Amino acid sequence: MSKTICFFSIFILGFIIYYFFDVFYFKNIQQFSKEIFYSKAIAHMMAYTITLIPLVITLKVLFPTKSILSLLSLDKSITKGFILAFLGTSPMLIGYGLYFKINTALNIESLFINTISSAFFEEIIFRAFLIGTLYRFTRLGFLSSLLFGSLVFAQVHLYQSQNSMELIEIFTITFLGSVFFAWIYIEQGFNLWSAIFPHFFMNLYWEIFSVSENVAGNLYGNLYKLLSIFLIIAFIVYHKRKNKIPFQITWRMLFSKSTEVQS
Repeated sequence: MSKTICFFSIFILGFIIYYFFDVFYFKNIQQFSKEIFYSKAIAHMMAYTITLIPLVITLKVLFPTKSILSLLSLDKSITKGFILAFLGTSPMLIGYGLYFKINTALNIESLFINTISSAFFEEIIFRAFLIGTLYRFTRLGFLSSLLFGSLVFAQVHLYQSQNSMELIEIFTITFLGSVFFAWIYIEQGFNLWSAIFPHFFMNLYWEIFSVSENVAGNLYGNLYKLLSIFLIIAFIVYHKRKNKIPFQITWRMLFSKSTEVQS
């Protein structure tokens, strides 16, 4: 068996084990943790942490000499990720503040789950593991690496509606959102914090203001989100060009690369 076939076999098997572990045991672990800690937020984090174990084991089997923090891209600058996200998402904060009312029905634990916990763990699973591992350690290009992870990311958000049209909108928006977060993550030198914080702030502003009941949103909700996306892209492009830093993703690297990146 070639190294490539062995790599993909272990990678796919590891994700399948994680996926079914998550589907069948996440809620049970969450409920058990809630009975111990009396906190929905802590229980949510505990469930995510425990169900991530198959992915961690998979990475250590594939790369026994590398640290988990490095493999999950959590060893880079938190400050840079925070500053980029805070400034970049300012159109959402300002626009929502002007156009929407504060959500007075906010629950602190639900807010924590839908912002900090979800952003952190979803970026680890979908960007660092599913997309990052393939892009960094194989010859797959940007689009080839992100396709499966982005499809799964979009699929797991379909619980938000039963309406067919809204489901299409939710799937499309979350799929493109995954592409956006993956691009930030890669172009920022595989700094996962650069994807975690925009994800966090976008979720936060969506929650604290009465924007919409689901990610499909509305005209102004999506308009200010798009402005934030364009601003973040502009910041990254400007910084790279000013400092003559080459782009990680080029037209030649959309589907395949000549070498692995391993950054």
